[in-house]
Amino acid sequence: MDKQTEIELQAAAFRRLQKHLMEDRTDVQNIDMMNLAGFCRNCLSRWYQEAAKEKGIEMGKDEARQIFYGMTMDEWKANYQTDASPEKQATFKVAFEENVGKKD
Repeated sequence: MDKQTEIELQAAAFRRLQKHLMEDRTDVQNIDMMNLAGFCRNCLSRWYQEAAKEKGIEMGKDEARQIFYGMTMDEWKANYQTDASPEKQATFKVAFEENVGKKD
């Protein structure tokens, strides 16, 4: 397979993952994704931001999230985010540190 086709297939797979998370499975909470898989929608938007930076494109965290989510974080939270139990929050703290790093 040539490199351009590989890139196009990877991009198509990413778009399908994004659609799945943002349209098909809005019921799946970020905290559950992070606790089980070590990444969530916010990670995907951060990876998008990091890829932009590698290309010399300046992009802030909020801008990257809005591009990935298709809405502001406030809109996402109001429409889809539910409260997390103290147990989930404690598990998240460990998962975040293991997969993302210490919070600033």
